[in-house]
Amino acid sequence: MYRKKYFATLCLAALILCCHGNAVPMKGAGMNSFETAATRNAQLRIQLSWHFGGKSQRGWNLYVPLISRLIEAEADPDSPEFARGVYRWQQDVGLQPDGIVDQETWMKMVATFQSQRMKFRQAATPENLFQAPVADFYDPTRSDDLRLVDRVAYDAYKRMISAAQAELGPASKSNSGIWLKIISAYRSPAYQAALRRRSPNSGRAGLAMRSPHFSGRALDLYVGGEPVSTADANRRIQVSQPVYQWLVRNAARFGFYPYFYEPWHWEYRG
Repeated sequence: MYRKKYFATLCLAALILCCHGNAVPMKGAGMNSFETAATRNAQLRIQLSWHFGGKSQRGWNLYVPLISRLIEAEADPDSPEFARGVYRWQQDVGLQPDGIVDQETWMKMVATFQSQRMKFRQAATPENLFQAPVADFYDPTRSDDLRLVDRVAYDAYKRMISAAQAELGPASKSNSGIWLKIISAYRSPAYQAALRRRSPNSGRAGLAMRSPHFSGRALDLYVGGEPVSTADANRRIQVSQPVYQWLVRNAARFGFYPYFYEPWHWEYRG
């Protein structure tokens, strides 16, 4: 009887050790491994080939602020500290952790970003829409019918802007005071179709057929450069701006979540 209990205890201990090993894989956990991962990340953030919205893409450098927020690591993307954050995130989402933002890890991150977006895209009803003052818009000549916003989203937007101005100080009021002004809010399906006809090469990534703008809860905000150009050079300018980086860190406090591909596009989920 004693030998049976002893044997059972040994089996239980082995099982616990095995499960523990699966929960916290040791592969790649050493500092030298994180330095190796950092070297690889420095290459892939510029060179990684991937596809999105029917277009070929290259690298993930434009998305470093979003990645840093996701992995909870405010570190240089070429650093071992960043790789360590990637490693922890990979563990959390069930990927084999190695600290490298490779094809598999990056596409998992893209899926995570996309999962945070609005699910409700039904066209807004007139009673839910509010005509925002022209002072809130990037274009001071924008017509009345193009200044409609969902009432609840607009209230949240105003709270967010007040917080940004308080926390960023002078940085939020430079550039002639146009930071975070609304470029576009509610769009009717007919207006969206007209935009697609005018820009037939924009692809799904640029102008969706079923746009969240139909709801009045998607806001394009001015974060620098050309307001809504998806050119890499333009987006590189936008993601470097303090106002954009503030949004990445804080917009969720007010119910807004980004479309990762367009730095200016933010959707209110409440």
